[in-house]
Amino acid sequence: MDIRVISETATTGPATSRNVRGKDMLLAKCLAAAAAGEVNAFYDLGVAFSTGSHGAECDLVEAHKWFNIAAARGHEEAAWCRADVSEEMTAREIAEAQRRARQWLAATDRRAA
Repeated sequence: MDIRVISETATTGPATSRNVRGKDMLLAKCLAAAAAGEVNAFYDLGVAFSTGSHGAECDLVEAHKWFNIAAARGHEEAAWCRADVSEEMTAREIAEAQRRARQWLAATDRRAA
């Protein structure tokens, strides 16, 4: 799933329950695709959390985590994005993001085995 596709289908205008549900569904679809191992979904989640879009709160620790996972799976642009968000984070926040990424990878590796 590419973030450009998400932004084309996202509704605009004032927040309504329909808009919020649609954004929550987009985030849920990305999370489901990430659970299935889709590299672009990891990247899309990083974008969503770094920008606070598509139903996600702006959270640089979560953004770094998802960019880190995408980069580890070979997504080149994710590595650049991870470096960009790192510039706005403390060393402690980066360490937390890395811990979360390792935890997520370990959990998904256990499920796959």
